Amino acid sequence: MFRRRFLSLAPQLAALAAAPAFIRNAYAQEGLSAKAVTIGSSGALSGPLAGFGADLKLGVEAAMGQINAKGGVNGRTLQFQMMDDAYVPQRTSDNVKKMIGDGSVFALMSCIGTPNNAAIVPLIEESNLPYVAPLTGASSLRKPGMRNVFHVRASYTDETQRLVQKLVGMGIKDLAIVYLDNGFGKEVLADAVQALQAQGVKAVAQVALATDGKNLNEVVSQVSAAKPGAVLLGTAGAASVGVIAALKKASPMLPVAGLSVTLTADGLKSLGAAGSGLALTMVFPDPYRAKTQVVRDYQAAMRAIGQQEFSLGSLESYVNTRVLAEGLERAGRDVTRAKLRTALASVQKFDLGGFSVDYAAASPFVGSKFVDLGVLGAGGRFIG
Repeated sequence: MFRRRFLSLAPQLAALAAAPAFIRNAYAQEGLSAKAVTIGSSGALSGPLAGFGADLKLGVEAAMGQINAKGGVNGRTLQFQMMDDAYVPQRTSDNVKKMIGDGSVFALMSCIGTPNNAAIVPLIEESNLPYVAPLTGASSLRKPGMRNVFHVRASYTDETQRLVQKLVGMGIKDLAIVYLDNGFGKEVLADAVQALQAQGVKAVAQVALATDGKNLNEVVSQVSAAKPGAVLLGTAGAASVGVIAALKKASPMLPVAGLSVTLTADGLKSLGAAGSGLALTMVFPDPYRAKTQVVRDYQAAMRAIGQQEFSLGSLESYVNTRVLAEGLERAGRDVTRAKLRTALASVQKFDLGGFSVDYAAASPFVGSKFVDLGVLGAGGRFIG
């Protein structure tokens, strides 16, 4: 069924600045009062990944609104403090240093981007600040010994392996890989090459796309010259919209597939008909299909804040907030950062209703390996 939809729809279209005061602040219980607990995040509210930041905020606001309407967690309301970094790693690092130094947050959640998270992981480990659900699936950021980082989503390696296995299993072996020319894209490229090698296949082209898309025409020319049977994307955000539209214009019959972070909700809208037939991995359930309790809860929370449009990005941040809230609940009224870390590590088979999180294994803490595949219809939603 996946093969038929995929092929039939295609034609339709850091280092730590360790001042003593910084370290002292990191160990205090800032961001916590008798009535509220403040969670921090750094993410792109501007720049090429701004759509991810917008989706993130919506999902967090929906989840916190739902939780706070029921009395919060152990009598405290949840508050969210998000700082814009425009997908610039140095700004992410500066933002996190500021939040820790100011003592304005109790824990961190869902900072966006692979290079951005790479820049702050040393800060997190040095300061012992609990950090839930980085918005990256990079395996390089899931190393044994990390005590403070609790991933929720499956890894990009998991996604890429599943996607390559599916495409090769469909008989598509002459794949071209287009990847962002940064840490994220290069890691996806490495995962894709390894997955192809495991299938006895070699990519017909490996083409780097600038994060601002400035070499788009050159990328399309190189892909077209390779005459691939399909294109696998290791791209994210605004750059994805441009490359998909350009590839479809150059070769309407060409199947294109990508990972869960390829497009934001706004990116799907921008693509319009050009997105029809695009195959994507999903590391969370379809946000439009209310077949599971977690999606029904998410949709209700979104509607409660006046949002009638759903997306994988806002569902992800909704789930992430629920996971953090579960950790806070288990840590008790007299919560400390150390108690929160211990409570999160104790989460096993936490079923939100069709999506489970389990930190039973030792560090690195990775809650889910859920990976599904979907094909987009003309309306920008997954079909079938």
